Amino acid sequence: MTNLLGPDPTLLPVDPAAADLDRGIEPAEVAAARPTSSLAWAVLAERALEDGQTITAYAYARTGYHRGLDLLRRNGWKGFGPIPWSHEPNRGFLRALAVLHKAAVAIEETDEAERCRVFLAESDPAAPAALGID
Repeated sequence: MTNLLGPDPTLLPVDPAAADLDRGIEPAEVAAARPTSSLAWAVLAERALEDGQTITAYAYARTGYHRGLDLLRRNGWKGFGPIPWSHEPNRGFLRALAVLHKAAVAIEETDEAERCRVFLAESDPAAPAALGID
């Protein structure tokens, strides 16, 4: 049966990096061991942004964003449609997208910041508020 209102939500598989991070392994070690993990790159980006390392945060976030796009496509996403925040494995990608937005705002890259904000809201209307995006 097809969803007549649009594409079905994309639900990513569990990211093994989440368990590594939960065990306290440093995010840089996790990213090195699992470079395809959006979550590992998102955590690195969030920490860099908190430390005032905006360009580093931007680079980490962009890496996590692109790794997430690759995974989304491998899991049936066609470039549009819901990516629910409520589905825990989607959060690595959405967190990377949010940090990319914040870093773009900080360096006044307005087109990129707006694109990320819109993409995040279109992925899941609940995601911007959950991630501190206005």
